[in-house]
Amino acid sequence: MNMFFWLPTYPTLEWDQEQVHATLFKCISWQVEETLDTIHCPYHYFCDKTYPSNYPLLVDILVLLFTTASYLLTLVTVIMDMMSGGRGRIFLSQSKRFLLPSGPVSLPIIILAFAKGPQINTIFPLSCLGPAILLMVLISALSFDSGADKDFKYTIFVASTVSGILHASLYLDSVVLPYYTGFDALMSSTFSGECASCVCRKEALVVGGKLVRYRGWSMTTFFVVGVLCLRIICKISGENYAGKLLFIRVLMEKFSWILITVDCVYLTVNSPPERLVLRVAAFGGIFLLIFLHVLKEACSQIYSMACVAEKFRWMLSPLQRV
Repeated sequence: MNMFFWLPTYPTLEWDQEQVHATLFKCISWQVEETLDTIHCPYHYFCDKTYPSNYPLLVDILVLLFTTASYLLTLVTVIMDMMSGGRGRIFLSQSKRFLLPSGPVSLPIIILAFAKGPQINTIFPLSCLGPAILLMVLISALSFDSGADKDFKYTIFVASTVSGILHASLYLDSVVLPYYTGFDALMSSTFSGECASCVCRKEALVVGGKLVRYRGWSMTTFFVVGVLCLRIICKISGENYAGKLLFIRVLMEKFSWILITVDCVYLTVNSPPERLVLRVAAFGGIFLLIFLHVLKEACSQIYSMACVAEKFRWMLSPLQRV
C-alpha cells in the first residue's frame, strides 16, 4: 500500500506511513477547513476521530477459525444436498440448519463480529472480508429452505433470519463505509502536510467515497429478504394464494442469485488493493458456492427433462404396439 501515499513535502514533518494508512481507513469523522487556495486545494479535510485500536491477535484468529468452519459447513451441506436430493433436506432440517451461517447460532456471532468489525483488523480484517461473509450468509439463506417445519416454527425461524440479515448488513456498513471513505481520501487527494491526515481535494468527500460503490444495505440484501418474506407468506397462506405467489418467489430467487454474483464480481475487481491473498481466497470460495448452485439447478433441469421424456415414451409405447 505504500505506493498509494504522497509523502508530505515539509521536511520537518514526517509521519509513519502505516499509521497514516490506519488513520485514514478507520476515520469516522472528517472535518473540512476553510482554505485560501481555491484552485489547488478547494477542499481541505483532516480526520477528527477514529475507531479505537485493534483487538488482540487472538480475536482475529477466533473470527478466522469460526468463518472458515462456517464456510466449510456450508460447502459440505451444499454438496450433500446435491448428492442426496430430498433426503439431504430432511437431514439438514434436523441437524445442520442451526449451524449454517444464516442459522440462529452462527448468524448472531457474525452480527457480533460485524458490530466489533472496525477493531478486528490485524490478520483477518473485516473491512476487506466482511462483504464476502455477508454474501455467504445470503447464499446460505437462499440455498436452504426447511419447508417441512410447522407453520409457526418455520415463521419464527425465517423471521429471525430476516432480522439477522438486516442487522448484519447495517453493521457491515459501519465497517466498510469508513474504509471506503479513507480509500477515496487516499487515492483521490494529495497530502497538504499540515497534519498526518490533512488532505487537499478537488471535490467534496462523501461518506463511503466514490471509488467503491458496494454497500451491505443494498438491493441484493433486500431481494434476499424479500424472498424469505415470500417464503413465510407462501407457508402460512392457503394453497390458492401460495400458488399465485410461487412464480414471483422463484423469479426473485433467481434475480437474487444474479445480484449476489454481480456483487462478488464487482468486489473482486474493485476492492482496495490490500490483503490480496485473503481477498482472492474469500471471493473464490463465494464463487465456488455460486458455481455449485448453478450446477445443481442445471442437473435438476436435466433430470426434469429426462423424466418428462421418459413419461412421454411410456405413453407412446402402447400406441406403437397397436
